[in-house]
Amino acid sequence: MVMKVLTDHTSPLCQVGQPCHYIPFPKNKRFVGRENVVATLEEMLFTNDCQNAAVIGLGGVGKTQVALKFAYWAKENKQSLSIFWVPALSDASFEQAYTEMARTLPIRKDNNENPMESVRRYLSSEEAGPWLLIVDNADDKEMLLGSSDTPGGVLEYLPQSERGRTLFTSRSREVAVTVAGKDVVELNKMNQQEAESFLEKSLIRTDLLNDSATTTRLLKELTYLPLAITQATAYLNINQVSIAEYLRLLRGTEQDMIHLMSRQFRDNTRYKDSQNAVATTWLVSFEQIRKSDNAAAELLSFISHIEPKAIPQSILPILGSEEQTVHAIGTLRGYAFVIRRGDDEMFDMHSLVHLATRIWIQREGRVTQTMEKATRHLAAVFPSHDYVNRSLWREYLPHALRVLYGDKRVDIEERYELDFSAGRCLRRDGRTKEAVRCFEECYRWRKSNFLEEHPGRLASQHDLAKAYNADGQIKKALELLEHIVAIDEKTRPEEHPNRLSSQHELASAYQEDGQIKRAVELLEYVVSIREKTLAEEHPHRLSAQHGLASAYQDDGQIKKAVELLEYVVSIREKTLAEEHPHRLSAQHGLANAYQADGQIKRAIKLLEYVVTIREKTLIEEHPDRLASQHGLASAYKADGQIKRAIKLLEHVVSVEEKTLAEEHPDRLASQYALAQAYEADGQTKRAAFGSAAIL
Repeated sequence: MVMKVLTDHTSPLCQVGQPCHYIPFPKNKRFVGRENVVATLEEMLFTNDCQNAAVIGLGGVGKTQVALKFAYWAKENKQSLSIFWVPALSDASFEQAYTEMARTLPIRKDNNENPMESVRRYLSSEEAGPWLLIVDNADDKEMLLGSSDTPGGVLEYLPQSERGRTLFTSRSREVAVTVAGKDVVELNKMNQQEAESFLEKSLIRTDLLNDSATTTRLLKELTYLPLAITQATAYLNINQVSIAEYLRLLRGTEQDMIHLMSRQFRDNTRYKDSQNAVATTWLVSFEQIRKSDNAAAELLSFISHIEPKAIPQSILPILGSEEQTVHAIGTLRGYAFVIRRGDDEMFDMHSLVHLATRIWIQREGRVTQTMEKATRHLAAVFPSHDYVNRSLWREYLPHALRVLYGDKRVDIEERYELDFSAGRCLRRDGRTKEAVRCFEECYRWRKSNFLEEHPGRLASQHDLAKAYNADGQIKKALELLEHIVAIDEKTRPEEHPNRLSSQHELASAYQEDGQIKRAVELLEYVVSIREKTLAEEHPHRLSAQHGLASAYQDDGQIKKAVELLEYVVSIREKTLAEEHPHRLSAQHGLANAYQADGQIKRAIKLLEYVVTIREKTLIEEHPDRLASQHGLASAYKADGQIKRAIKLLEHVVSVEEKTLAEEHPDRLASQYALAQAYEADGQTKRAAFGSAAIL
């Protein structure tokens, strides 16, 4: 890459003993902030007498502009100092800058000597006087330091002098530490105040900033990255659109965003041939990573398909040995492409870098290939929906859903395995509609690819039916479950756990559909088998007993329900943690049975306990949390505590009206209960209005 260098000297030749200034850019009049970084560099190089220092940071974060600011500060404040600027964008740009310097400096000519060696020799001599050399964009380790194939890099031509100081800028932490040791300054994104000031200085129409809320949203969307702000202002200045319109484009489709952030623009404080567009500024770094650390490039490709925020280290592919993976992560951190969250094993990627990785993959035609690899990996590492894994699968879910429902989908078996695993966790976490979507996708594929009695096909039908049941789609659940039970009864022995599980689920659907007698009959059968074949504390046996007790209660057999639930609760309180959903579910069921049996005080005490635990451990809209709040409100009403019942039911109804379909049974039940509570409180008009709305 050849760079046309502009110098600010007027004479064709610097005089011996006089300072010489060779700087490629004019002073940046829009530069704002960064005072602490400039002050740190001043202290390092001119107070602490460091020979070499480096500024590192993400591409586009403003390293060149900080170096330029420092160069002009030194020119104004260190008048005896010569200042030279060398771009290390490529071998050619480095060599051209040295050639221009050789023409300018008072060097004794030797036609046979390499101009780069002449400059190195002169600046290393006493007659050169004090100097500051800025080596900008020192990113490519191989170019700078050489390799095993081509030993010796361009840094061999750096001068050495007690009176000289060298400042490097680099995206690579490895390069920065190699050339500057511990004297490294990390440049981060701008703060809010700096970003606002920079935006104001860059805009032609400053009246666009009148809407401060929209301006704040724009800067946040651009993640306070100077290059992104520069590109945005160039677009606003040229196209004369509002900040709100630019934001709309930025938040549009992926292709809109790519087009917007890929637009090149002119900036006389940046290299003419460099990648100015935000979305392409890191492509060179990606290629450098691929050359030097293929494992890091593989991680980068994987991350391009998952969420850029809150990336658990455990979700990343192990490439080769564990040490290679750790080194690969270090490479990405060294380029500031991923940032560790404190001491956690969790990383974030800059959202604009994430966009650039996807552009990189697209341009190379590797989208399908990398998507398939990412999907297979996630399907292999995604944890089971067991309660003990809840923290892990909550971390993994956003990334799995990004792969499953991103812009580019892949039609491989592992995709539907991931759908199935994610659906189970979503259902357990109360995200029922998302679970239905995953299970429907999985069942659609398995129905087309597996035989009717295939265990995988039956499992997907079973879990889809459970999700339908939880979502209030009872008829769909019944249809699927009756089919599964019919297949199981032909192909599996009486005590097979999957056959019993399907029968149990069918009984629950019968109960939801009001077919209580059929539910009781089927559950009594399931319980009888499980009591013969499973240990007393086995979760499947307890689950069947719990289900049967619930059916007894709906059938008016309250004493039998209370007796069975007290037994289930006693076992679960011995074997499960306080916040375990199965233990809480059994306690909730027992409280409902107490209320039906007229034991209101016992019901309230138990429900208050359940509500307290669920409010700590479940999100506001989780069905189990809402159900326990509804149950407690019902107990309060039965106890004459009408005001407390109304307050709790109003909360439940407000949440369900945001999250459940208008005709969902749970939503309708809560609205009806609230209307009844209003009526009991003498609020006849509100009760009538609520009842009319339900009808």
